[in-house]
Amino acid sequence: MRSIRGARRTRAGLSLAATLPLLAGAIALAAPAAQADTGRATLAGTKPLWATGTADKGATADATKVTARVYLAGRDAAGLAAYARAVSDPSSASYGKYLSAKQAQERFGATKAQIAEVTKWLTSSGLSVTGTTEHYLSVSGDVAAAEKAFGTQLHNYAKGKHTYRAPSGAASVPGPLDGAVLTVTGLDSAPHKADHQDELPPPDAVFRNSGPFSSYFGSNIARSLPSAGGKKVPYAVKGYTGKQLRAAYGAGRATGKGVRVAITDAYASPTIAQDAKKYAAKHGDAPYAKGQLKQVLPADYTKTEECGAAGWYGEETLDVEAVHAVAPKADITYVGASSCYDDDLLDSLSTIVDKHLADIVSNSWGDIEANQTPQLAAAYDQVFQLGAIEGIGFYFSSGDNGDEVANTGTKQVDTPANSAWVTAVGGTSLAVGKGDSYQWETGWGTLKANLSADGKSWTDYPGAYTSGAGGGTSRTVAQPFYQKGVVPNALARANGGVHRVVPDISAIADPNTGFLVGQTQTLPDGSLGYDEYRIGGTSLAAPVIAGVQALAQQQRGGRAIGFANPAIYDRYGSRVYHDVTDHPVKGDLAVARVDFANGVDASEGLLTSVRSLGDDASLKAVRGYDDVTGVGSPAPGYVSSYTRR
Repeated sequence: MRSIRGARRTRAGLSLAATLPLLAGAIALAAPAAQADTGRATLAGTKPLWATGTADKGATADATKVTARVYLAGRDAAGLAAYARAVSDPSSASYGKYLSAKQAQERFGATKAQIAEVTKWLTSSGLSVTGTTEHYLSVSGDVAAAEKAFGTQLHNYAKGKHTYRAPSGAASVPGPLDGAVLTVTGLDSAPHKADHQDELPPPDAVFRNSGPFSSYFGSNIARSLPSAGGKKVPYAVKGYTGKQLRAAYGAGRATGKGVRVAITDAYASPTIAQDAKKYAAKHGDAPYAKGQLKQVLPADYTKTEECGAAGWYGEETLDVEAVHAVAPKADITYVGASSCYDDDLLDSLSTIVDKHLADIVSNSWGDIEANQTPQLAAAYDQVFQLGAIEGIGFYFSSGDNGDEVANTGTKQVDTPANSAWVTAVGGTSLAVGKGDSYQWETGWGTLKANLSADGKSWTDYPGAYTSGAGGGTSRTVAQPFYQKGVVPNALARANGGVHRVVPDISAIADPNTGFLVGQTQTLPDGSLGYDEYRIGGTSLAAPVIAGVQALAQQQRGGRAIGFANPAIYDRYGSRVYHDVTDHPVKGDLAVARVDFANGVDASEGLLTSVRSLGDDASLKAVRGYDDVTGVGSPAPGYVSSYTRR
């Protein structure tokens, strides 16, 4: 999964095998504009927390250029939130009564008069409006104009080893525009955003897995290697394929036919069509029909070096091939962003909503909650709510660093998975046995110990923490209605108050029990060629759940499931879920892995290690709801349960 620093997002969990007040009963959103004594309405959250008095290095020069986005609140923001809940809640009389994209815009979008008034205000302040959409106005100008428009001073602040521009106080808008403007982004400059345009780079260097492998879990025991936890352990699987995943999660005869799934990532793999076709043919997945796989791409790309554009090719490949493997007849539309920054990813999400390109949207990217800002959270939630009233559900990877302590030093969740308006997908380690039989799952969490020099033991067994499914309790998002009565109070109140807990549902993520993908890569001789490797992360779990949801939607006659969380929690405690725990069988669970030291071949040696299953930092998968796997993973009966609803 790519993370985001400030406004930059990273692929969520791509692990190589490596705005309103709380309505009665509604979901809490980012704070709205609040009327100030000055006759202006404050845009809460627009002054970053790091812009402190002690870090203040003085006023930003008036001539400094500022580019920003002014997001529009629309004509009935409170009504949007309420309607989004009503159409998503199985207990509501309005359940499933979705609007078309046109109806949604007409009912809740900004009016022409609002856009005209906001434009007039911005231009009269000296800013230039460089672009206008249904959701926001792009503006540029100097600092003096920005300060006049937003009623605050812009100063330079020290942040770590760098200095960035930020408002010295919360931004505001003229009182008459209170309720018309949702928020503004771009007044602070952390991190620096390059503005030049680049061509996409070639694919990354090839990555390969060494052997030995298991063909299914436990098929090949590493008898020549030391015991782990008092017993011999199996070699890691070569990588599960669609047939095994469909069996594990109860696909039955459903194929996803007639259901539209969208995928968002940054950039676009130049070889995705040929790779997906070849992979399907090699592994028994249904061939792609004409027009079944489509791409919607920006006119150009930016920040390709900063964002590591080539690394996103593997993300798209994984997402496309995983969705197709689980739901082989579903239509897939890949919507690529022009960079890994929030504004561009928001554009991709908005494109899906504004054109209703799909009912199910898989997203394998995110960042830590500490890097999220209230204004960005508000902008994302508005898109998710608009999607909900159209019958569109968004699925986000929960992250690949467990409780994030090892990664950041602070226990926290990831975003946008923390949004109350998306389905956060956690991760498991999956054992599929002989004959594609489901054996068990644990919460994904890995400790790694290397083989000793003499080959007789594992050094410091069970080893150090490497990765695991993201989860935990949000510090910023209030508990949504659908989690009440399901999520234990100890989790919901872990940070004071009552907050959202992540994830909601889970699926295979552990790269040690991962998925096999096929992708064109740069080979050692510099040529391009198709190759295959095992991969995991919650970047795998999200498209797998998206595929399962496509199967479920087909089972209900193609009627959209929409924002699925109320329905997912409505099924809690039933047999349609595997109740995933860290100790599904007696004893320690682990696999042995042999990897190429250089990631390509044995010319520079092999690395042998043992990887534990079910050790996710401080997070624990227990009976019932937990902050590693949510309500659990889909079991046989989950897909068919939507037939009756």
